[in-house]
Amino acid sequence: MQNLLRGAAVALVALVPALSSPAAAQDYPSRSVKIIVPFGAGGPADVFARQVAHALQEQLKQSFVVEDRPGGGYIIGTHEVAKSAPDGYTLLMMSNTHTVNESLKPDKPFKLMDDFVPIAGVNSSDLVMVVHPSVPAKNLKEFIALAKKEPGKLNYGSSGPGTPYHMAAELFKAMTKTDIVHVPHKASGEMRSAVIGGHVQMVFDAITTMAENVKSGQVRALGTSSAKRSSVLPNVPTIAEAGVPGYESTIWLGIMAPKGTPKAVVDKLNAAVNQAINRPEVLAAWNKQGAVPMVMTPAEFGAFLRKDIDKWAKVVETAGLAPKKK
Repeated sequence: MQNLLRGAAVALVALVPALSSPAAAQDYPSRSVKIIVPFGAGGPADVFARQVAHALQEQLKQSFVVEDRPGGGYIIGTHEVAKSAPDGYTLLMMSNTHTVNESLKPDKPFKLMDDFVPIAGVNSSDLVMVVHPSVPAKNLKEFIALAKKEPGKLNYGSSGPGTPYHMAAELFKAMTKTDIVHVPHKASGEMRSAVIGGHVQMVFDAITTMAENVKSGQVRALGTSSAKRSSVLPNVPTIAEAGVPGYESTIWLGIMAPKGTPKAVVDKLNAAVNQAINRPEVLAAWNKQGAVPMVMTPAEFGAFLRKDIDKWAKVVETAGLAPKKK
């Protein structure tokens, strides 16, 4: 009898969160919500997190505050979210940096699909491969020829290992069989300044942040990374058509929350984010920048994440970037 009562008590305790979850979601959010961006200020994640936060604030009538927490190549800010209370008041703005590093950095203090729950996709955009004007190559084929003629002498910048910029360049190196030296930086702003200043010869960067530098002549664009030309830089050929058939790489952003966040809160946030990224003014602004909304359910976003983890694990292995087993 005692065991029966104990079992009933355990079952009741387990049922309480399920019963209270819809009520909690109905009142959510009742205070300020924090969106942590584990990257540097001024990059796509920071810029779009602030745009989404503004829209969410208007829709849900509560403050959504963006905090940049760079460091450790994204790990510090991400780990902070993983350790936060699973109540919907601390969210993570993440990118394909996270899915890449599931295989590139297996010893990090969290696992993406174990310690977080998917909330919603945000957007995706093309990358653009640019070089400093001092580089003698005027087009992609000339750059590849230069890199093959002088192996190890050219370098490229990124905002750190595992970022979309790093992996786009490594994919390019693997497909062109070139030797170009990686120079990692702490944030995308530093990477951007490095190529504009001529401290590195080449970078892959998001079109949303580099297009104006291309148009002003501060850098020379050699190709964009999607299968189709970008409407933002229509005169720039894709990398695939300019000399590397089959090349394709993008940068995308999404939102996750700590594991254990009530499903009703997850669903409410998902609906709010999807509504935010479909607002006419947001669509118009993103279209000018070359960003495409990623409208997904939590389940669809979760499936997308798992597929992306598998995709980049193969690239990491093929490019020889996988950490050596001890």
